[in-house]
Amino acid sequence: MSVTIDRGLVANTKRVHGVHPVFLIEKILRERILDSQYWKRECQHADLLVLLDRGVELKQIGTYANAGHTLPSPFICLLLRLLQLQPAADIIDYLLVQTDFVYLTALAALYVRITCDSVIVYQKLEPLLADHRRINMIENQTVKSINLDEYIDKLLQGNKFLDMVLPRLIDRLVLEDQELLEPRQSLLQEEFERMCEEGNLKRDDEQSRAESHEH
Repeated sequence: MSVTIDRGLVANTKRVHGVHPVFLIEKILRERILDSQYWKRECQHADLLVLLDRGVELKQIGTYANAGHTLPSPFICLLLRLLQLQPAADIIDYLLVQTDFVYLTALAALYVRITCDSVIVYQKLEPLLADHRRINMIENQTVKSINLDEYIDKLLQGNKFLDMVLPRLIDRLVLEDQELLEPRQSLLQEEFERMCEEGNLKRDDEQSRAESHEH
């Protein structure tokens, strides 16, 4: 008779989406995190302040591939520790809006995406679609530089990320129909309206000048 042991569980944590928060990372990846040297050295006993210090040191996000196996990066190790610690919502909110450490913002955004309900995910992550800071991301065993807003779009549009199955996100239009979210106005729409307004002001000014010359 085999016995399955779930490692990484900690006491006094609130269930998220009906499960212990560490279960939001699939077991195979979770086991590889727990067996990694980075986890044992930097994360296993880290409190929140130490975790944030490690987040400041991050240089890239993603997972590594080696001989067909997915290996966790420091980024994904810190995510698991964040799930264990369950910091207060105001701390996560601060990490999302601070502009000094982009990888802390990216870490907090992924934490929100996998732990919060759909309405909160849209409310907290959509403002970051205007954030164009650069991050390095590992994809297909290569590192490429992308804008943070591209990363946020992947979280909002995809159902899988970094070898993790993301919780289902209710379609935004459904939430708008239920009046749980205000309709989202794109940045392009705002820019278009601004240009139209400036054009109208310019035409009004030219018309006023023409009328003054006639008089």
